[in-house]
Amino acid sequence: MAWIKLAEQDQLADGEMIGLKAGGVAVALYRDGGEYFATSNICTHQYALLTDGYFEDGCIECPLHQGSFDIRTGRALCAPVTEDVQVFPVKIEGGQVFVEIA
Repeated sequence: MAWIKLAEQDQLADGEMIGLKAGGVAVALYRDGGEYFATSNICTHQYALLTDGYFEDGCIECPLHQGSFDIRTGRALCAPVTEDVQVFPVKIEGGQVFVEIA
């Protein structure tokens, strides 16, 4: 497992998200309530970038069919998504945001 730098801590305002690549993996980085979370950026229902969707109250909604996921747990919250999205551990060091990719 390796920690990979994704962003500077001040790159995201609260309630914002960005899509990045980390170790060849498409990652969505979110800032919610002052905390940072990371998930796969690909919807498990049908290929779509989650960062093209709608982010609010700790949930990301897929832009294709409006299925949503909890960004903290990756849990699929409503149809048509039934498979959880992968989540990645996040840490902050020296003003930088890192994600752990297995």
